[in-house]
Amino acid sequence: MDRDEISGISREFEEVLEQVSAGIQPAEQVTGQPVPDEKLSGQQSFEKNAAARAVQEQSASSQGAREQQEAGQPVSGRIKAWKQPQDKAVKELFYAQEPDSCQKEHNGENRTAGRAAKENEYRDDGEVNGGGNNVGNNNGGNNGGDNSEEYNTEEYSEEEYNEEEYSDEEYSDEGEYSVGREESTRCGGILHPSDGLIAAFFIPVIVLVVIFAQRGIFPFGQESFLRTDMYHQYAPFFSEFHHKLRTGGSLLYSWDIGMGVNFAALYAYYLASPLNWLVMLCPKEYIIEFMTYMIVFKTGLSGLTFSWYLKKHNRTSDFGVGFFGIFYALSGYMAAYSWNIMWLDCILLFPLIMLGLEKLVKEKKGMLYCVTLGLSILSNYYISIMICLFMVIYFICLLILEGKRRARDFFISLVQFGGYSLIAGALAAFVLLPEIAALQSTASGDFNFPKTYEMYFSIFDMLARHIGNVQTETGLEHWPNIYCGVAVFMFFLLYLACKKIPVKEKAVFCGLLLLFFASFSINVLNFIWHGFHYPNSLPCRQSFIYIFLILSMCYRAYMHLEETPKKHIAAAFWGSVCYVLLAQKLVTDKAFHFIVFYVAILFLAIYAGLIYFYKNPRRSRTAAALLTLAVVAVEAAVNMTVTSITTTSRSAYKSDNEGVIELTGDLRTGNGFYRVDKVDARTKNDGAWMNFPSVSLFSSVANADMTAFFKEVGCEGSTNAYSSVGSTPLVDSLFSVRYSLYNSRQENPRIQLKEFSGETFLYENPYTLPLGFMMPDIMETGWKRDLPNPADVQNNLCDALDAPPVLESVLGENNAKTFSFTPEEDGEYYICVMNHQVKSVKMTVGETTKTFDSLNRGYLVETGYLKAGETVTLENKDNSDKLNAEAYLFREEGLKAVYERLNGNPFILGVWDDDYLEGNVDAGEGGTMFLSIPYDKGWTATVDGNPVTLRKMLGTFSGLELPEGRHTIVLTYMPEGLKMGAVISAAALALLLMLAVGGWLIRKKSRKPTPYDRLDEEWHGEAFPKRKHIQNK
Repeated sequence: MDRDEISGISREFEEVLEQVSAGIQPAEQVTGQPVPDEKLSGQQSFEKNAAARAVQEQSASSQGAREQQEAGQPVSGRIKAWKQPQDKAVKELFYAQEPDSCQKEHNGENRTAGRAAKENEYRDDGEVNGGGNNVGNNNGGNNGGDNSEEYNTEEYSEEEYNEEEYSDEEYSDEGEYSVGREESTRCGGILHPSDGLIAAFFIPVIVLVVIFAQRGIFPFGQESFLRTDMYHQYAPFFSEFHHKLRTGGSLLYSWDIGMGVNFAALYAYYLASPLNWLVMLCPKEYIIEFMTYMIVFKTGLSGLTFSWYLKKHNRTSDFGVGFFGIFYALSGYMAAYSWNIMWLDCILLFPLIMLGLEKLVKEKKGMLYCVTLGLSILSNYYISIMICLFMVIYFICLLILEGKRRARDFFISLVQFGGYSLIAGALAAFVLLPEIAALQSTASGDFNFPKTYEMYFSIFDMLARHIGNVQTETGLEHWPNIYCGVAVFMFFLLYLACKKIPVKEKAVFCGLLLLFFASFSINVLNFIWHGFHYPNSLPCRQSFIYIFLILSMCYRAYMHLEETPKKHIAAAFWGSVCYVLLAQKLVTDKAFHFIVFYVAILFLAIYAGLIYFYKNPRRSRTAAALLTLAVVAVEAAVNMTVTSITTTSRSAYKSDNEGVIELTGDLRTGNGFYRVDKVDARTKNDGAWMNFPSVSLFSSVANADMTAFFKEVGCEGSTNAYSSVGSTPLVDSLFSVRYSLYNSRQENPRIQLKEFSGETFLYENPYTLPLGFMMPDIMETGWKRDLPNPADVQNNLCDALDAPPVLESVLGENNAKTFSFTPEEDGEYYICVMNHQVKSVKMTVGETTKTFDSLNRGYLVETGYLKAGETVTLENKDNSDKLNAEAYLFREEGLKAVYERLNGNPFILGVWDDDYLEGNVDAGEGGTMFLSIPYDKGWTATVDGNPVTLRKMLGTFSGLELPEGRHTIVLTYMPEGLKMGAVISAAALALLLMLAVGGWLIRKKSRKPTPYDRLDEEWHGEAFPKRKHIQNK
């Protein structure tokens, strides 16, 4: 055989392969008439034989199913649909051989018959659990529950199809509650089934970008999406994370936040999302934009994952899943908390976790559940607490919905659920254990279970929060943010009325909704859901789960719209309108502007009209889908525009950044270690934002002992924050604050200008103590820090060290609402407000005024450097309590005396890094070395190479005992729990991989041949017997 003959045969073989794969009869394609058997070629004969066998198997399996149904028996679980892509050729050949009536049913022309057949197939105790036709289906799809894509054969059991992507997602007949239909929803060739998923991602993204452009958010203007904690915490922490990644700094500890913090714990709380590592690729000047558009991206992913859940859970390819995905992504929860970037990973992962749990219970496959839950715990442990609580509840619900089960099956499900849940937690142990250890030292570590029961509001008032354009609640009120489209009023009523949804399913899911209503309103349940703590603002943080449930229920009703009587739709519409009108009359919350009720009725009317349009037999499915998509997008966009996206000035936030970075950049390379105080601070985390060693901190991992010490010495302290506000030069010296940053030149002769850049000035403080020094015992035993007046506390330290007082009392005049005094000499003055019920005062010096808020946090009011004769007036802005205050003049002589007493034996640093310090100290006759480092069990020390134990000093700092003589001190840091957590995570990962590989091997070994396997054998064995011979030639 020559080369040309071989080439011709190869081309012919390729053509036949393409034709068989497409299910095309070559001769019939040309003539349109059947070809006699004797005239068929080898490959054509093979095609016809394969099609005939498919018809026979289909007829046999269908006949078996009918016989079982006629006998009143459930259809055998072994009757299995061919779902693998490799069966496509067989199915298309089957269609080619079917009579015209079957072709018509496949093309959607016999929808009624197809629907009846499908309903009979999935009927269980008289209740039909199948899905229906939805907006987005077309005449070319499998409509009305068409079962023409189901090819049942008793020969292939469900266990044979256990590859993850081809698994049958239908529940068993005895526990079935969410069986949908494999539907094709092409709309006139314009919309495809996958377009619903695409819309669920891109519509929220487009909506947010358009709103950003309208609000002038960068790059569309000079505004930013920095809100609340995003402004004060997340942006600085992202900057510190970025700095460490770019410079190779340690992720274990940071000196740039709050005197030094466990950065591993801070990372676990705020930064653990794997997507955050992409910040390393972002220039520093665009960190705000990285966060902003990561929020947009995650919002889109939330819509995508929820739509994917609806698709897989309901076994549908309906375009309408996109509508519900949009409302999940742009819900009231997201409108209120979308800025909380650290929560968003859990929101977008939650639908996948739910799908994974359902697969675990239904199919005994726990890999998806384990991986997604582990990723959620890793990303944010706090929201994952709520998810884990709900997983326990939902697992019980799934067992109830599954119906009667053997004790063995129940035990297997229970063991799998517990085992995979533990593995998921273990996967995140390397971030979880350091975080747990760090939280023990915070104010959140306290546990105070409520002793009384209290209800915040009624269910009627809570339901009104489903109305759009209602102001979101982010403060101390307890209102849940549960808006997810006003159509839920209608679809929830349709869900209850739908006879094709099992009563058991309705009871279970309505019970879950009632549980969440109770959790929103009852204080004890609210306490439990939030990790056994009351939230400090940002209420009902678990409400995204409620939104997930209500939207899932509404989609179940949406699936049956075509079968829903018009009278039910009318009743649901008018019932929803009546509730909205009643809410207008009865709801008194100021968040409800009167116009929102009429907007809600307008959208309800539009949705009702769209449903009637959809049910019109003459309607265009493409038009119905696009109109609905447009209305959904508009409603969600209007709500986000009205209730969310607020802005702050980007240029103002970054105004002094270049100057500060320039002035502080060289301090790290200088001799020794000293901290910097940004006096004119924008946030308490400015050190993290601009990467310099600082004093202040605002974080949920704030050390409670540090907060207490700050308040004792007259600095600001609260539950989750402490700062240098109110600090005197004596406190600055103890804290090793050598430099201060100001936004203007200072007249104070005590401090010396070191450098300036633009409008930023760096001053150096004299008499600054080093990071460590040998401390006299009297400082620990004789210093009284529990005095009510912080000025007395500082003077008591001076007294214990035989130094003159640093704060001298000045005569002033207290009136009911004001306090005033007139300095007799130039100097730095401080005012102590003794009445802690006063929270805000206004200070007036000449024509200059300044307001001081949150005085109940215990800090001294800094007047600045005053000239003799300038009268200072303090006015109570609360207008409720009498103002009782005292004024003090700072005396530098006392500071100098204290400095000389404590700096006699300093700790001289030779090397310092994020998690490593090395230096020398002359201990003299021996004693205690004080370190102005917050006490943390993660720090370990060696003295001359020998391990020593660090101990807590002054209630919050670190110290160690030294013998006499000169010593080399080395301090290293390793977060408590990190090593153990890493070992646990590694073991969990290895176990999970073993389970995955083992399961794959077992499935591969037990898998029986499929129809395609026989097809492949005949392909190579009968149709082309000379193929091997040709190749050998």
